[in-house]
Amino acid sequence: MLDPILQILVQNGYLDEQGAQDLQDLAKTESKTVRQIVIDQEILSEDDLLGCMAAYQDTEAIDLASMTIDTDVTEAIPASTARMYNVFPVAADDSSVTLATFDLVDPRISDEMLFTLSKEVKFVFAREKDVMDRIAQYYGDSNDSVADMIKALGEGMSDDEGLSGANANDIASMESAANSSAIIRFVNLVLYQGVVDRASDIHVEPFEHDFKIRYRVDGALYEMKAPDVKMAPAIISRIKILSNLNISERRIPQDGRIALTVAGKPVDLRVSCLPTAHGESVVMRILDQSATSLDLENVGLPEDVYEQITMDIEKPNGIFIVTGPTGSGKTTTLYSILKRINQIDTKLLTAEEPVEYNVDGIVQVPIDPKAGNTFAKVLRAFLRQDPDVMMIGEIRDLETAEIAIQAALTGHFVFSTLHTNDAAGAVTRFVDMNVAPYLLSSTLEGVLGQRLVRTCCRECKQGYVPDDETLDRIELTRADIGDRQFYFGAGCKVCNGTGYKGRKAVVEYLRMSNPLRELVNNRAPTLILREKARELGMRTMREHGIQAILDGYTTVDEVLRYT
Repeated sequence: MLDPILQILVQNGYLDEQGAQDLQDLAKTESKTVRQIVIDQEILSEDDLLGCMAAYQDTEAIDLASMTIDTDVTEAIPASTARMYNVFPVAADDSSVTLATFDLVDPRISDEMLFTLSKEVKFVFAREKDVMDRIAQYYGDSNDSVADMIKALGEGMSDDEGLSGANANDIASMESAANSSAIIRFVNLVLYQGVVDRASDIHVEPFEHDFKIRYRVDGALYEMKAPDVKMAPAIISRIKILSNLNISERRIPQDGRIALTVAGKPVDLRVSCLPTAHGESVVMRILDQSATSLDLENVGLPEDVYEQITMDIEKPNGIFIVTGPTGSGKTTTLYSILKRINQIDTKLLTAEEPVEYNVDGIVQVPIDPKAGNTFAKVLRAFLRQDPDVMMIGEIRDLETAEIAIQAALTGHFVFSTLHTNDAAGAVTRFVDMNVAPYLLSSTLEGVLGQRLVRTCCRECKQGYVPDDETLDRIELTRADIGDRQFYFGAGCKVCNGTGYKGRKAVVEYLRMSNPLRELVNNRAPTLILREKARELGMRTMREHGIQAILDGYTTVDEVLRYT
């Protein structure tokens, strides 16, 4: 179905149906909004597009940059609402508020704002830069809004919204508290903060005398200021309502999903609820596709590894494994590879639990063991779907491994992941699963081991000359580093005082060759396989990490921690 903006342009004669579909496909490919693609492709100028959207929604486009806004008007909406929905108030009275926005307004969002603001909400359109500049100018640091929201929750406990009287065992009162405007605004703020901070996960954890909300950013957990522990049941119930979970069931784990738009970007959250001694612990995995580049060139592979992989993935059949711990970027790397080989003449099928990235041209099947839809069952069905390439989310057992090998032997290329410490360990893991070594050696083409290390913040990065103890820790000499400096992040506002901003992959690529195949057939241990691979030119993750230190990307502590 066409995006509403494209439907407007078709109705006004700016595009035909095929042109509109092509633009929608381009937006997905480049992980941009349709609105941005229309402007980038110069189909319409931003002002002309705003005029079309305003006419469609029976309102007007304004020049926000030239307007003077009173403080009374900006106080009509909370800072968290302005940031969450990318809106700025331009007029307000006791019964209504007019908000400037730069994108079409979803009716569901309009209804939610009507409820949380308790006023009639009207919209006008303005340029994106003008709206974002005014939000930054008038609503300041996001930490202010966190404090304001916690204060509002505290006040809500004593008012008639039912927050203080909510009984965790009374479903009706719990649902009423979860749907109060203060709780809705606070949960929206938590989700917004997680997305703008580029968090991969949000942890909501009640304890006996405490309540914690933590974000995992670049692999490390950071705590956000949280409200009183009495608020935990209502906040967790709100998350469960958004996830379509049963709020009356607190004895067993539940899994759900939230699809919403945060700061103008579509975001998918996978929600997991776990019963604990003091309530339910909730973890939300944030899948923000716009924040992830699925281009193999951007994964951060060394040039020699990149060239080897691009050759190996073009082979007609075989098995390619990406290995590493949870959260090491295995799925992102695999999808970057699949996107590279995703051509009109190639049939690609994936089996995942769950599907993390939606890519046009790839048939993606979610695994659901509860419904009997297991990896093994789906893979057998795959073989009857005439695929060229298959991707298995993870090889966990002998049955799945045997089907993958059978597929490779019958002319298919199979991609998958394993949880092992290094590339050589993936080979012995297959043998430990009782896979016949001769079958493995004849089908396995390559194993990419990877970790993600945090990179130094560019804004506060400082150089220093390492001492002898530091060099000993990474087994380097003065002659090895020459006159190069090492770097660390001093900590600043941009990186929240951590000294790190973003992550970089450190990898090792074990490329199968005849000497390695012979060792596999002889059931050689991991250590022998690794040393042979190094003889044949493989650089280990530690060696790639040391190169990242010398190039100024990361710190000694990060490389030692992850390799």
